[in-house]
Amino acid sequence: MAFTITSEISEGIAKLTLSGSLDSSSASMMQLEVQKVATQSPTALVLYVSELEFMSSAGLRMLIFAKQKLGTSVQIYIVQPQGQIVDTLQMTGIIHSVHIVDNYPA
Repeated sequence: MAFTITSEISEGIAKLTLSGSLDSSSASMMQLEVQKVATQSPTALVLYVSELEFMSSAGLRMLIFAKQKLGTSVQIYIVQPQGQIVDTLQMTGIIHSVHIVDNYPA
């Protein structure tokens, strides 16, 4: 499944909706969106990923990039991730740097 990403910023909250596979061929798309929303200094980043089927190490790097680009004070919420993505986040320890939620606001 092809990767798609849409973004919006509302009341200082950056919201990205991801679907498909986030891997080395699509990570640059996420990087561009993160850079775009970072220019508006959001207070939180919300990733809607219920339609995201796969996340490779390139996708994990994009989460780390987002955390570095937005700063440590900006909380990252991952909404409705599929089980294998949660497993990947747990195995890498990144799960401790983000908030996994069923709905936002949590």
